[in-house]
Amino acid sequence: MRTLYVVTHPEATHHVEGIVGGWHDSLLTPAGVRAAVRVARALRAQIPQGAEVELYSSDLRRCRRVADEVAELFGVRPVLDRRLREKSYGEAGGRPQAWLDRRFVPPPAVGERMAHDEGVADAETKAAWARRVYAATEDILRSPYEHQIIVTHGGSLTFLVASWIKMPIESAGYVSFRAASGSITTLREDDFFHNRQVVSLGDTRHLGPEAG
Repeated sequence: MRTLYVVTHPEATHHVEGIVGGWHDSLLTPAGVRAAVRVARALRAQIPQGAEVELYSSDLRRCRRVADEVAELFGVRPVLDRRLREKSYGEAGGRPQAWLDRRFVPPPAVGERMAHDEGVADAETKAAWARRVYAATEDILRSPYEHQIIVTHGGSLTFLVASWIKMPIESAGYVSFRAASGSITTLREDDFFHNRQVVSLGDTRHLGPEAG
């Protein structure tokens, strides 16, 4: 039995400052740090004592802060992987959200959606974003650990789940798995049928009143 616990980082400074995140290396806010502690405790409560655990994280600081909290409780060292980053918004990263909103070109309702870059210079296309998250997920799944924790970003969660259920990248143009900041998504594969379940998506019960 393999179980993946996918964490979306909690509130970061770019959320409250109204600037574009993406590859902009923002920090967790004080509320985000408190949520990170709750995430770590929730994972510790779910995973059996004595079980071997592997921990992966985006290399951006807002995810690394969460991974550090988890690592301390489990006594493991996080593996940092830049492929688990959020989408790159190119020249928009770190700029005011209003700046991006004035220039943003939404993907077409029909037609080619994976090659779309939202009209922003140096931004990743959806296809490039999906390919790197898929590749990271596939590498993680080559490891034999039964319990794996992945700390990533809200947008990248979509492609991580899509890769988990083996959705072809060329079919991912419309897919979206939404989850709140600081959430835990649980994915499980059984040993007999090797079916891959989405046990829970974007669970925030561990955050208590702050989640609402």
